[in-house]
Amino acid sequence: MHITHAHSRPRDAGPGGPGPFAALLMLAGGFAAALLFGAELLAGVRMLTPVLGFGLGAGVVALCLQRHWRAPRLGYANALTLGRLALAALMLVPLLRPELTEGRTGWAIFALALATLALDGLDGPLARRAGLAGPWGARFDMEVDAVFALLLSAVVWQSGAAGPWVLLLGGMRYLFVLASYPLPWLAAPLPQRFRRKLVCVIQIGALVVLLAPVVMPPVSVVLALVALALLTWSFAADVLWLTRRR
Repeated sequence: MHITHAHSRPRDAGPGGPGPFAALLMLAGGFAAALLFGAELLAGVRMLTPVLGFGLGAGVVALCLQRHWRAPRLGYANALTLGRLALAALMLVPLLRPELTEGRTGWAIFALALATLALDGLDGPLARRAGLAGPWGARFDMEVDAVFALLLSAVVWQSGAAGPWVLLLGGMRYLFVLASYPLPWLAAPLPQRFRRKLVCVIQIGALVVLLAPVVMPPVSVVLALVALALLTWSFAADVLWLTRRR
């Protein structure tokens, strides 16, 4: 959604503001502090795991930024995507404390997940308006979506809304990546498809709905199975396309 040029380093932003790397570090520090407060508010006790998880993710982003980003500023779109990563890290709270998915706290977690999903539609327009749209930001956005989906699926499983098979809703993309190592032809570029984006929205949207305390078996199981069937179909279509062109 933003911009990338391989093997290049960010240029100095000049007197108008901090460079992209410095901006990323400052934002990450602010988000980490907010996470510490937010996790304590949800759990009632201080929890460092969301902060550590976000710190690990932000560290990977910073490394990639240093290697591949050449724009003179970070941009609001990348800042928003980093914020979504921080919100996704908050899902580690109910993952470690499944009892929090019930009652008022359960609704608060559902609202946080819904807000994280809603913000996903803003970074693209922000990047295009700023003239920073490109593959790097699109990949950043996709990886945050993947992490968010994986955490959501684990929380849904822990909450009892569906069995361990629901982890496939969040983990299928990672299984696909792992399969590309023994089968390199799976790593070939795929053409843009609206179907892929639509299924991704349905996948994460279904996982968010499954966090609502009122959505319980058997309704939650049926919803998860429908979403998993659509995701499996989408991946199967891509694998079939790659198989024909290997």
